Amino acid sequence: MSEFNPDIRQLERLLGVLRDLRQRCPWDREQTLPDVAKYLIEEAYEAADAIARADRRAIADELGDLLVQVLFAAVIAEQDGHFPVVGLAEQAADKLVRRHPHVYAGVKADTAAEVVANWNQIKTEERKVEGFHSALDGIARGLPALIRAQKLGTRAREAGMDWTDIHEVLAKVREEMDELEGALAANDTEAAAHELGDMLLALANAPRFLGHDAEETLTRACEKFSRRFRGVESIASARGLDLTKMTASELESLWQEAKRLDAAATNK
Repeated sequence: MSEFNPDIRQLERLLGVLRDLRQRCPWDREQTLPDVAKYLIEEAYEAADAIARADRRAIADELGDLLVQVLFAAVIAEQDGHFPVVGLAEQAADKLVRRHPHVYAGVKADTAAEVVANWNQIKTEERKVEGFHSALDGIARGLPALIRAQKLGTRAREAGMDWTDIHEVLAKVREEMDELEGALAANDTEAAAHELGDMLLALANAPRFLGHDAEETLTRACEKFSRRFRGVESIASARGLDLTKMTASELESLWQEAKRLDAAATNK
């Protein structure tokens, strides 16, 4: 088949280059799976950033870099005796077929919501077969904490435990904030840190009650803060002001001015 499929030929060429580098390049020879794991994460974030910026050239470049890291990790795993690269592709294809019974097995699913419901049910059954006992099993500890917090809440919901609505989430946040204030009043910084963590965990689950993703919600807030802070810097520079020498009220005045300008420019 590869003789007639240019896509497959290029993938085979890339795989061949990676295997060749693994043998002939001193740096590539020294890499281990833990080494590659950090590059995988880095390239995934860079690809996601390119997609968010809608930079078509960067998307192609970063997805290529990510593909390299995925295949390089597979080559290392193959050489370490874990599995053959072709077995990895076969397993991934089998999983996709298994989780899309509405495409391959005659199961009815006319809407995206029905597809997701089937997908989650199949994943639940797979976790049981793999020996998982808790609904939370399988959520990677290495995930960024915000993403992990939302996944924990989603899995708990699927298992039958969740807040009723966002108002209950916010009530929990206020409860944790009161406990945080109590710990601070007692000058117990360790307890305060724990209470702050509980508050953040609850708050991380609030966006899903609005149909939003926690990571994307916080990312948008970070972008907004960055724009407005740069606005503060620009205003201060134009007026010959030194932010480090200004009072809190003066800084707040600049911040409000930057907010107004940003809102006018972005219609938000």
